[in-house]
Amino acid sequence: MDTRKPMDGSAVAMMMMCCCIWGLQQIGLKMTAAAASPVLQIGLRSGIAAVCVLILVSVRKQRISLARNLLLPGVGAGLLFSLEFLLLGESIRFTTASHVVVFLYTAPIFAGLGLHLTLPSERLAPLQWAGIALAAAGIAIAFLGHEAGAAPELASMLVGDALALLGGAFWGMTTFMIRITALSRIPAAHTLFYQLATAFVLLTGSAVLMGQGHMKLGPGLLANLAFQGFAVSFFSYLTWFFLLTQYKASQLGVFSFLTPILGVVAGSLLLREPLTHAFMIGTACVLCGILAVGAYPLIRHRQQNQTQG
Repeated sequence: MDTRKPMDGSAVAMMMMCCCIWGLQQIGLKMTAAAASPVLQIGLRSGIAAVCVLILVSVRKQRISLARNLLLPGVGAGLLFSLEFLLLGESIRFTTASHVVVFLYTAPIFAGLGLHLTLPSERLAPLQWAGIALAAAGIAIAFLGHEAGAAPELASMLVGDALALLGGAFWGMTTFMIRITALSRIPAAHTLFYQLATAFVLLTGSAVLMGQGHMKLGPGLLANLAFQGFAVSFFSYLTWFFLLTQYKASQLGVFSFLTPILGVVAGSLLLREPLTHAFMIGTACVLCGILAVGAYPLIRHRQQNQTQG
């Protein structure tokens, strides 16, 4: 029996905080990219957060398991997690933060498709297929509908957009792996540690190998690393996992779609990023499509309650 509660005031407040943090993470990386590459920053923030998670697990008198049935899928999820953020870090170098947050948050579409093909309980309904089609149309509009003369560096932006979209696919694959392996049955902090520790090793190493290992330490970079490490990778991720154990996932998932909206607004206000008509129309289609995929379980649950009532 599912004992998770409907969202209340506390859940709404915590989700609003998480959505604001997630919407700002691309902004912070973009603003400090001249001081340290986004890939290097994400690697370092993963290391900071991994240490914090390890301390938390120790305080709870627990221990991260290195059993093979957990270590192998844990490292696998960490590899997918690392690839997601490697692509995210590179995409920020080529396109705007607003574009990155929209394309990255197509992840539920990719996760839904993977689960549909493997788990009978996760079959997509007609409404969800319509949402996927709408999101795909929105991606095409945002990609190809650039206004004439709006962006001289159009080719570079298309590369960045494609990398962010591919990052969303790897995020969806990470969710899929966690869902179908033993990782779904262990404390969330343990699963998060596998991902963060792997990302720290792979992303910092990748930054060095790509010639992006240099840093110009200063107040701005240090403040952003603290924000990325403690607020994004530690606090917000653990808060999200905690909410998933206490409240209905369908309601939380729908609420999380505020993140791309907040990210686009923040990019426009803080970075003065231009928003073309095509991008706004495409964004609206993508968000509506993702909402249709994520909201369906909530709609079905309400229909069942009305029928039983």
